Amino acid sequence: MEHLVEQFVDFIRIEQNLSPNTVDSYRRDLLRYVRFLKDPQGRVEPRQITRADLSEFVQQLDTVGLSPKSLARNLSAIRGWHRYLLDEALLDHDPADLIDLPKLPRTLPSVLEIEEIERILEQPDTLSHLGVRDRAMIELLYACGLRISELLGLRQSQIVSDGGFVRVMGKGSKERIVPMGKVAADWIQYYQEKVRPHLAPGGRADDTLFLNARGRPMSRMGFWKILKKYADKAGINKDVTPHTFRHSFATHLLEGGADLRVV
Repeated sequence: MEHLVEQFVDFIRIEQNLSPNTVDSYRRDLLRYVRFLKDPQGRVEPRQITRADLSEFVQQLDTVGLSPKSLARNLSAIRGWHRYLLDEALLDHDPADLIDLPKLPRTLPSVLEIEEIERILEQPDTLSHLGVRDRAMIELLYACGLRISELLGLRQSQIVSDGGFVRVMGKGSKERIVPMGKVAADWIQYYQEKVRPHLAPGGRADDTLFLNARGRPMSRMGFWKILKKYADKAGINKDVTPHTFRHSFATHLLEGGADLRVV
């Protein structure tokens, strides 16, 4: 059944445009499920899977202490796989049709006050090349409410400085136009003109906007460490992540009177 898992993974990657992280997680979850079905249940083809098998698998996941969020993701992957097999006429019925996803507790995301945002923005040393880069990244992250993947995936060609907006490729390869505000636009322009050429000498880097000290595209972990460093220097005791800025962006827009549907 492993080859059917790989077929489904190709399907969600190509047809549904799911993110690489989601695709990898689904693949791991489904291969674990298939291993369970083959040993000790001995199931070797999808038509042999029963609701009892799936219920036992869910009980085992719960027994090992899997979080409700992880359990929900596992079940979502399994249900998607079974629906795919049903559509491909490889199943006569869906053994997962009566399995409910666990209720996930609703948690309020951490939100920074405007004054806390300003304190973080003041921390980079803008007399240095890397400090200017960091200030430009954080300004843009907050001004546009970007996801970290969107920020790090930006290319110079997506920045329209004279128009004051950025073309962002979001989830599902959907493009949206986001205004970035004059302050963020000024920092981005300064970074592009005065700093980025020093990080990518000789034009060896590709069109990626934000580069690390070695002239390579900035990594997720690299930016997380940078943001945490500045949050600590600013004396912020909250859990500050790139997504915190996205939530703060939306909250501050609503508090400023923006239309909820637009936000």
